Amino acid sequence: MRCRRLFFNFIHMEINLCRGEVLEELYADKKIIQNKNLYRFTSDSILLSRFARAKYGDVVADFCSGSGIVGLHFLCLNGHISGVTLFEMQKSLSDMSARTIEYNGFEKAKAVCCRLQDIGREYDDKFSLILCNPPYERGGLENATYEKAICRKEITITLPEIVEAAYRKLKYGGRFALINRADRLAEVIYLLKARGLEPKRLQFVSGTAGGKPYLIMVESTKGGKPGIEILQTLINAPAGAQR
Repeated sequence: MRCRRLFFNFIHMEINLCRGEVLEELYADKKIIQNKNLYRFTSDSILLSRFARAKYGDVVADFCSGSGIVGLHFLCLNGHISGVTLFEMQKSLSDMSARTIEYNGFEKAKAVCCRLQDIGREYDDKFSLILCNPPYERGGLENATYEKAICRKEITITLPEIVEAAYRKLKYGGRFALINRADRLAEVIYLLKARGLEPKRLQFVSGTAGGKPYLIMVESTKGGKPGIEILQTLINAPAGAQR
């Protein structure tokens, strides 16, 4: 892959941008690398990073992290966490995350390239918070490229596998914040409860006031007691917000 080296005097930093890559706004003066030819983050990633609540010293993971938007934006919003680890199976996306981390000097972040199903046992019971913006859809490739399709569709991983991975990597009392399609609410709640991840907070996302929700965000707790808080519906224009 052919890359070009750019030098930014205002932050005294060199960065290699490969073909199709651009720098986009992440938070304040921080930037994130995106590739016009690969899957690019959408507003649901920002919704999730704002929905999740940080506690002082949280050890955070971002599952299905893509180019790192959820975990890195969450870090920008919550500098008091201990750190965030970005797990992404696509090498091209994970590499962009690693270079974004280096470019911004994020000392509390690191990128790990692997499937969620293959995360090492050294991460068992490690995290106090896991964030996940997973593939929403079932089905095949259709007209999408493979690299984009696996970000949108459950081709390389399923929702039950994601829930299982979250359970194994969360410490007792840890939280799992997930965003998904609203029409999968029953499935999401069932899978979480069946694996001992008790749903504690739920928020619907709608495109208009009084409109039908198109997304849900759920935060569950490993070993938590029953009882869920239903938050006020969040209004967010759906254009570009769904995978």
